[in-house]
Amino acid sequence: MTIRIGIAGISGRMGIYLAEEAAAAASLSGGTSRSGHGPEGAPHFSDITALARESDVVIDFTHASTVREHAAALAATETPWVLGTTGYGEAEQKAIEDAAKTIPIIASPNFCTGVNLLLLLAEKLGHALPPHQYDAEILEMHHRQKVDAPSGTALAIGRAVAQGRGVKLEDVIVSGRDGHTGPRKDGEIGFATLRGGQIIGSHSLLFTAGDEQISLTHHAFDRRVFASGAVRAALWLHAQPAGLYAMRDFLRL
Repeated sequence: MTIRIGIAGISGRMGIYLAEEAAAAASLSGGTSRSGHGPEGAPHFSDITALARESDVVIDFTHASTVREHAAALAATETPWVLGTTGYGEAEQKAIEDAAKTIPIIASPNFCTGVNLLLLLAEKLGHALPPHQYDAEILEMHHRQKVDAPSGTALAIGRAVAQGRGVKLEDVIVSGRDGHTGPRKDGEIGFATLRGGQIIGSHSLLFTAGDEQISLTHHAFDRRVFASGAVRAALWLHAQPAGLYAMRDFLRL
């Protein structure tokens, strides 16, 4: 059976790549867009519910403001959901978790295999390196159009380190130092954010001690790496029972 993949936000920069990858790997059912049209030959639907009814799985890289609406619509139509949107809050997270009681959802800030391997290593290093000896810092840079900071991937790296250390990121995060901040506290996880040009995505995790430094860095050179990962995840998700999954589940990490 050919799986029909729908793309929310099909006319956007990521939406176009997703549509191309979906058409190559499965069947593109069409998409939604604010502009009212998508790539040539791709059916356009008026809203997420109409798209879901004609799709076996929907891939969604739209905006945090759409998460609750899309969660309700996809749960109502029992359509599996690949969610790559970032920058949402607790209310949106609850909507995702509620929808996952009815449908399978894979939610990830990054669908690149390399980044997800970095997350695994980040957790292991966080566990192995004592926080009073090794200071953890995360540096990320993206294109000038990106609206959320730190990036969802940077936050995911921070959460992985925090999980390895047995703490919550919210209790130890320090983002955007400015002015007279005083000395660095043991156990902090620091974030630095850069924006400029058309950088697709660059993330570095550094553990720095008095006598050594360990660094992990990932650079994305082409947005298609995220699209191809999301489509592969969609093909896998279609066969899964209801629940909330991560890329770690798909990659069997």
